[in-house]
Amino acid sequence: MTYLAAVFVFIFGSVIGSFLNVLIWRLPRGESIIFPGSHCPKCNHPIAFYDNIPIVSYIILGGRCRHCGERISLRYPLVEGLCALGFLFAFWYSGFSFSLGFFKSIYLFSSLVAISFIDIDKRIIPEALTLPGIAVGLLFSLFEHDILNSLIGIFVGGGILLCFGFIGGVMFKKESMGFGDVELMAFIGAFLGWQKSILVVILAAFFAVLLGGGLLLLKSRKRKVDDHYIPFGPYISLAAVIACFYGQVMVDFYINSFFPA
Repeated sequence: MTYLAAVFVFIFGSVIGSFLNVLIWRLPRGESIIFPGSHCPKCNHPIAFYDNIPIVSYIILGGRCRHCGERISLRYPLVEGLCALGFLFAFWYSGFSFSLGFFKSIYLFSSLVAISFIDIDKRIIPEALTLPGIAVGLLFSLFEHDILNSLIGIFVGGGILLCFGFIGGVMFKKESMGFGDVELMAFIGAFLGWQKSILVVILAAFFAVLLGGGLLLLKSRKRKVDDHYIPFGPYISLAAVIACFYGQVMVDFYINSFFPA
């Protein structure tokens, strides 16, 4: 029975990933996520249901539109596969149960996947995902009887980046932190609480320096630097996923190491 449930979760994750692909493409462009139905962005031909099966259809079609032969972005199966594996991991982490923690983690994970790819593609973090996400995080905290931690997490998470942005603006005489990043951290704080929010900021900064710095160096050598701008959303999202599952272990390790009872 557990194996059947795991297969269901994997398929469900891939379907959600397919929906996220619609969000990633249409939301930044101000298009409806409902109408029209799925269609090729090149020839606008409607995509039949049998050509819209997550992961499988991409493989069968050889990564090209059936009608015009235009190459389909690898992002589509990547997002679908990422969500399928992410949901499966969350199901395993929850003890193979459809617990409140499972649904909380897959909502956060799905939102972060969409936000990351939009930020990479368009350099924006849409309020249509972060602001409702704050409300959802508070709702989950009500069921977990942890509303105070969630409220403090909103202000701590968003407040830290707001301060960093202000300091960076004074130092560099230009905007160094988009307000979308602040809203993203407030959203994460609503889900993870104040302690894990601090951890997310620390981890995100580490990833940005390590991975983002290497990317900037590579772009500099290829003379393709885009004003040295690094979208911070994906690093925050990666840090938040780690904190979601292993944040408490990391926080407890830090407290026990430096502030033993």
